[in-house]
Amino acid sequence: MPNFLLVSLRSGELADQISAAELHDFLRATNLDPAELTHVNIAEVSVDAGDLEGYDGIMVGGSSLNITTRRWDDWQLHVHAELARLCASGVPVFLVCYGASWLTHLTGGTVGPTYAEGSGRTIIELTEEGRRDPLCVGLPDAFTSLTGHTESIEKPGRDVVVLATGPTCPVQFLRFGEQVWATQFHTDMDAEAMQDRMDFYYDYGYFSPDDYHTIVASLPSIDTTWANRLLENFVNYCGRRSASAA
Repeated sequence: MPNFLLVSLRSGELADQISAAELHDFLRATNLDPAELTHVNIAEVSVDAGDLEGYDGIMVGGSSLNITTRRWDDWQLHVHAELARLCASGVPVFLVCYGASWLTHLTGGTVGPTYAEGSGRTIIELTEEGRRDPLCVGLPDAFTSLTGHTESIEKPGRDVVVLATGPTCPVQFLRFGEQVWATQFHTDMDAEAMQDRMDFYYDYGYFSPDDYHTIVASLPSIDTTWANRLLENFVNYCGRRSASAA
């Protein structure tokens, strides 16, 4: 039976609701059964991702954290330490949104507000390297996804391969080494998930409240098929890897 770990990075009074919604989204996008996906929310410094032995793959959801925050608190430092542990474990890891900023900082790249994108549609365009990546098998050269971030990668770090770009954000998908991937866009979301996330983070600066109804009305027309397929491809890749190692 497949055995995957989903790590959420949600704190505050809505942490349980947000992380539960995130679990629902990842289950839908990956087509995993609940019994095949262990879920941990690192809501405070006393919580970690646990023993990583035996997992086929690890997925990490987004976060309201920002690399560009002037002073990181103890929780953010703890999150960074856990992300480093996950990525050094030898288990394949797929990071969504905040993880791309963290990975860029870790590898000596630059993160800033230059290519921030408001909540809603974005366009993803595979690079030559992306078309050769095992997670991109069967994907078209360009597809749409859902996004929303106030900071972004301005310069990739060392030993990082850019797998996808886009007209509004030049680094959308990257790989570090052979087993760690990160997307700026939300591979876990569809229209319903995006609206839920907008409701949770209504006043976090991801969109103007004046635009809320217009954005929500546009969401059902945005095709997330191929963005979601990336997570499914990750699961399939990890399954083949585990089977070949058995």
